[in-house]
Amino acid sequence: MQEASIRDYAIIGDCRSAALVSRFGSIDWLCWPRFDSSSLFAALLDPIRGGRWSIAPAEPFRSQRRYLPNTNVLETAFETDTGTIRIVDAIPIASEEQTFRLLLPEHEVVRLVVCTRGEVEVETHFEPRPGYAMKRFALRDRGKLGFWVDMGSKCIIFRSDAALSIHADSIAGRQRLRGGEALRFSMSFSSDAPAPLPPLDPWVRDSIERSGAWWEQWIGRAKYEGRHRDAVLRSALLLKLLTYAPSGAIVAAPTTSLPERLGGPLNWDYRYCWLRDATLTLYALMRSGYMTEAFAWRDWLLRAAAGSPDDLQILYGIGGERRVTEFELPWLSGYEKSTPVRIGNAAHQQFQLDVYGEIMGAFDVGRRSGATPSLESWALLTALMQNLEKVWSQPDEGIWEVRGPRRHFTHSKVMAWVALDRAVKAVEAGFHKGPLERWRKLRDRIHRDVCEHGFNRRRNAFVQYYGSDALDAALLMIPMVGFLPARDPRVVGTVERIRRELVSDGLVMRYRTEEGVDGLPAGEGAFLPCSFWLVDNLMMAGHHHEAHELFEHLASLCNDVGLIAEEYDPASGRLLGNFPQAFTHVSLINSILNLTLGGSEQANAQIAPYRQR
Repeated sequence: MQEASIRDYAIIGDCRSAALVSRFGSIDWLCWPRFDSSSLFAALLDPIRGGRWSIAPAEPFRSQRRYLPNTNVLETAFETDTGTIRIVDAIPIASEEQTFRLLLPEHEVVRLVVCTRGEVEVETHFEPRPGYAMKRFALRDRGKLGFWVDMGSKCIIFRSDAALSIHADSIAGRQRLRGGEALRFSMSFSSDAPAPLPPLDPWVRDSIERSGAWWEQWIGRAKYEGRHRDAVLRSALLLKLLTYAPSGAIVAAPTTSLPERLGGPLNWDYRYCWLRDATLTLYALMRSGYMTEAFAWRDWLLRAAAGSPDDLQILYGIGGERRVTEFELPWLSGYEKSTPVRIGNAAHQQFQLDVYGEIMGAFDVGRRSGATPSLESWALLTALMQNLEKVWSQPDEGIWEVRGPRRHFTHSKVMAWVALDRAVKAVEAGFHKGPLERWRKLRDRIHRDVCEHGFNRRRNAFVQYYGSDALDAALLMIPMVGFLPARDPRVVGTVERIRRELVSDGLVMRYRTEEGVDGLPAGEGAFLPCSFWLVDNLMMAGHHHEAHELFEHLASLCNDVGLIAEEYDPASGRLLGNFPQAFTHVSLINSILNLTLGGSEQANAQIAPYRQR
């Protein structure tokens, strides 16, 4: 079995869970029944112990893959010296009416193998390893009912018309296919007594067609028709896939512990809903014409943030859970020996001031897109503003979730200004009532505070935190949120410094990790969302040719099916970090929209998700 790098993976999902499928035909990551459930397959984090489900030719092969047009259904072609097979992979998704009428399984993965030329011997290995490879299970052959993976009250049913048998705690087999012949596979999950399942033929093919039609209908609502349309649609399809349908929450990524530095400890669990990432995702979706998701996320936020605004967290479980306790799994070897493998995320206990700005910014974009805040949501926003008035002057852990001392991070204060600015605009527009003069005065006070304490005259740049000499790529947000114009000398100086000191091979690092501000070991890849922010800054400042050149370089880092991770190592040419990463795809969409708008004054007035109008 060939081991895959991060860029070798594609994703399939049903807005409840997701699987990573390698170009070698192996599902190496799947958490069931939710994005943040324990894993069934985790070869991604331990190729020996983690478990996988592979289907591929038994002889050497070459592979090519694509998503079926306008869907999240994956097709991979495997070519050998004797023939070619095509594997279509999907986690079926359907309308509510279809789910009820057809009695669809709670959760299912289907795989269709078709020989399209010559003949090919197909090899199957099904190695379930539930509970992050620690949960006990019994594997039973139930004849026509399929193979059952019994896990207490839960059961996984694995069915195929291939010739398979149990070998210890796995299922395996080989079968030769000739032109036109097919094999069908279904793996379904049940939390109750398993219901009778229909024959695999035509069930598997019908499930794939139903899923394709669902995705085509969803993406058909997209309004963007400009350049790089394929990249916008692929990113939008991913962002929708990462939305947890039962609640409206949006996960930052479907994986945990993919390293930001190979072999290092910078491995985090991203299978939760960060308010920051979710709101940025909504900007991209709303700008692409999707308002239903905005309403669903608004309702999720109202439930998750219920209670005192003092208790607002920066991240939640996808069902609104407040506790996502962080712990380690020492029995898993980690992606390419990068340990520890972490589950949960201690950042849920941090104080991050910028979240107020992201929340208010999301509601502001929604308001200007026609989604006027309800009385209930405005009551929450007003409570958040009242709390912000008390806490804005406090130090925090900042956008990068440092695990060192709290500081007065400049970006955090800028985003506090954003929160007040958007609240003021909502009241000025007459949508709701609020203490307008008090909010105006505080907005102006924060602006003066940032310009006085966050700008280093000797460096001629805004700096990472008050009193510091260090740079931070998050400061590229200053013109994007409308805090200062892109051509303001202080902004120009900041961008020049960042380009001189934080850019490697055209890509932007978040900050100099060797300076120790984050309390973590030094070393990580270039941060791709920040690199897209540089594209936006160049565009806003009128450097159109440089902006387009940098964007093309960044777009080339996507893998062959248009997916991209959080970071990239220019030295090794490898993607790093959890994958695929919503934050990066959001930034990609926004940069495309900004490049499309061009450099006119009218365009610059709309060029960023937070920008004033």
